[in-house]
Amino acid sequence: MNTTAIIAGIVCLVIGAAVASLLARMKGSSMLADAQAKVDEASAQAIRIEEEARRNAESAKKEAVLEAKEEILQLKQASEAEEKQRKSELRSLESRIMQREESLDHRNESLDKREHQLSSLQGQLDRQRADLNEVMERQTTELERISALTREDAHRELLDRVRQDTIKEEAQILRESDQRVRAEASKNAREILSLAIQRCAADHVGEITVTSVHIPSDDLKGRIIGREGRNIRTFEQVSGVSLVIDDTPETVVLSSFDPVRRETARVALENLIADGRIHPARIEEMYKKAEELVQQRVQEAGEQAAFDAGIHDLHPEIVKTLGALRYRTSFGQNVLQHSREVSELCGVMASELGVDIAKAKRAGLLHDLGKAIDHEFEGPHAVLGADLARRYGERPEIVHAIEAHHADVEPNTVLDVLVQAADAVSAARPGARRESAESYIKRLEKLEEISNSHEGVERTYAMQAGRELHVMVEPEKISDAEATVLAHDIAKQIEDEMDYPGQVRVVVIRESRAVDIAK
Repeated sequence: MNTTAIIAGIVCLVIGAAVASLLARMKGSSMLADAQAKVDEASAQAIRIEEEARRNAESAKKEAVLEAKEEILQLKQASEAEEKQRKSELRSLESRIMQREESLDHRNESLDKREHQLSSLQGQLDRQRADLNEVMERQTTELERISALTREDAHRELLDRVRQDTIKEEAQILRESDQRVRAEASKNAREILSLAIQRCAADHVGEITVTSVHIPSDDLKGRIIGREGRNIRTFEQVSGVSLVIDDTPETVVLSSFDPVRRETARVALENLIADGRIHPARIEEMYKKAEELVQQRVQEAGEQAAFDAGIHDLHPEIVKTLGALRYRTSFGQNVLQHSREVSELCGVMASELGVDIAKAKRAGLLHDLGKAIDHEFEGPHAVLGADLARRYGERPEIVHAIEAHHADVEPNTVLDVLVQAADAVSAARPGARRESAESYIKRLEKLEEISNSHEGVERTYAMQAGRELHVMVEPEKISDAEATVLAHDIAKQIEDEMDYPGQVRVVVIRESRAVDIAK
């Protein structure tokens, strides 16, 4: 309504101004009639404008009211939905609380029953203890009467006799213990090795002296060879690696006994193929970049291996040589991974034997150092590695352990023997080297064969890489007591007839079922 009044006032002011202007301009009575007509027309127009403004204001007011009602309705619906959801959550929570209370009530009842039973049993035990004490007192009194000795005298005489017998038995026990310790020394050593094996596991990657490089198409072979073979000759001269290009589709082969050089050549060739520009100058440039990259990887691998073993004072050249073992394999076993595993095994066994753990892990990590340079120098890798370690200031006991781990010199310390044992365990573990897979399968088959040879055995399963044997027996032929004896017999036969790392756990399983039919 305020808007309508304002509009009407504005219209009146406009009309008044127009009328005043017209009146001022009139100079005669003839003009008054025309002015009056215009005033009437303006008044009518003002009334129409006022009505239209009033209608627009009313329409806007109604629209605003409708929008407000609609918004209120939406808020109300959202509030009701939220309230409904909360009520549902409260009901669910209340149900869970009631279930929990019922469970607690059942548990309290069970505890009350157990407490009552314990109280009853305690009372019975107290009565039985009192009866037993009474009987013992009567027996003691009767014994004193019969023997004509008091309790103290009988106790003193008994102690004297026991002391004399104990001295003889003690000497016999000492002799037997000494013999038993000597007999079980080798068994204890096997147990220490088995613990070390079970606490150390590693993955191995198999590689050989050649590396295959995939190329996008056979058309690239001609570009790699180059005009009159200049590209391939340049590549082989720069890298020192033989590049074999044959009829194998989309593949070329790099061959070299130096694993680091072969890896450098692989990286350079792959970068050349990706770049597309293959010519002598580009080959030399790419090889230099690849050499820098591989040397950086070698350095990082050596530093990481030393860090994992907890060794922080190795000579930089030893770290670099150690990292080169990343690209060296022996019978399909990665030598750097093997060295890390030997270091871990040495540390575990040293902790069991009370030997310096840090020194044992250091010797284990460096024991195959010579394999990184055995393609450059003549001689056993153990001797080469010992010479290298000696040259860069390693302690004499570490150098001797490296040199003695393949008996190139006589082992004369516990550290030497630890490195020998850890090296053998890491190499002989099933799956570590390719050549041991067949003997590993034969060992599992032998375990099952020994178990199945016993009477009453139904099925046998070798589990956990041969460390556990599950034996299923026929319940009508083997009783519970006989099952215990059978487990002992199988374990004894395995010890007598087989050689194996660690220990084998024999589990005899006897299952009996009673079935009846209700008619």
